[in-house]
Amino acid sequence: MGMSEAPRKNRKQVVEALHEVAAEMHNRMQRGDPPRMTLPVRSKTNISFDNKLGVFKYGKNKTVRDATKLGSARQLLRTLHITEFIEEMIDSEKSSTLREMYYISEGWGNGKFGSQNESNNLAEDLEIVTKCLREDFKLRPEEDGARIIGNITVEEKNRRGEWMRINCRDDVGDSGYGVPYNVEEEKLKLVDEDIDFVMAIETGGMFDRLIENGFDEEARCALIHLKGQPARSTRRIIRRISDEWKKPVVVFADCDPWSFRIYASIAYGAIKTAHISEYLATKEATYLGITADDILAYDLPSDDLTKQDIGALEAELSDPRFNTGWWQEQIKLMQELGKKAEQQSLAKYGLDFVTDTYLPEKLDTIGLGY
Repeated sequence: MGMSEAPRKNRKQVVEALHEVAAEMHNRMQRGDPPRMTLPVRSKTNISFDNKLGVFKYGKNKTVRDATKLGSARQLLRTLHITEFIEEMIDSEKSSTLREMYYISEGWGNGKFGSQNESNNLAEDLEIVTKCLREDFKLRPEEDGARIIGNITVEEKNRRGEWMRINCRDDVGDSGYGVPYNVEEEKLKLVDEDIDFVMAIETGGMFDRLIENGFDEEARCALIHLKGQPARSTRRIIRRISDEWKKPVVVFADCDPWSFRIYASIAYGAIKTAHISEYLATKEATYLGITADDILAYDLPSDDLTKQDIGALEAELSDPRFNTGWWQEQIKLMQELGKKAEQQSLAKYGLDFVTDTYLPEKLDTIGLGY
């Protein structure tokens, strides 16, 4: 697979890993010590950029959550409730959304969550401690994964346990193939492809424009709609296509600091998922556009940077994910211009300009001309 992360655990191993969390607490209580759970400190101060791997990783700082304080004791109680809940789901071959888990905690007495954010964070804590994935726990997010259009064939296991073969161009409608929350091999197999590269697209409007213009066939590519900040399943399937089919990945987004971060989360990982960056990040991904110099080169309609935009650009200048000469130039140029631009601004030259002129020219500059 070309991945350096630990191999996936089977059901038995997942349950054993969860039992170890409970055993750590139980063993301490048997000795008369307060129960506890040891975790990496999950803050920016304990996250560093691993230059060798090219991704964000947690550092060595640990925090101990023990029952000597009421807040920590409550978190340990919730942890035990969650491990039991997950084990029940694994046994019954059911899954639940993170939101459903939050509401199920209503019946946990003192273990009830105060907010959805608390339950989401605790699920991530368990991933880190057990070295399992949320998908192993049968927990899924509310948001959908990406949509894909292009001449690639996958096999997806349906709810009856049967494998369905789907061509993401011929067997889908205009909205494309909807990526499931679990894109691991036990649920989704990458079977066949006839593409030269993958293009990840930020906005639904641009994704639909490229489909209507037949760009996936003309340029021999797979188009992936990121739906803004991409879901984990979206980043993971991009990584799998890159690894298993050795296809170049390009990101086509708006020219603003938030879109640059969308690219960075695909290429290097996000702070929130630093514990699985090696598993989600596609460090070969290239940022295609819209770039700051495109605003000038194509005389694009633009908007003034807001105070928040200016602050975000300043932060990106010292972000290790943007420390290359090219990114530094682009960010500084944006600061000089005081402008940002959307993908849709290319429509200034008509609806076909993006597929007839802009994308062919940009792809040519990175050696993906067609």
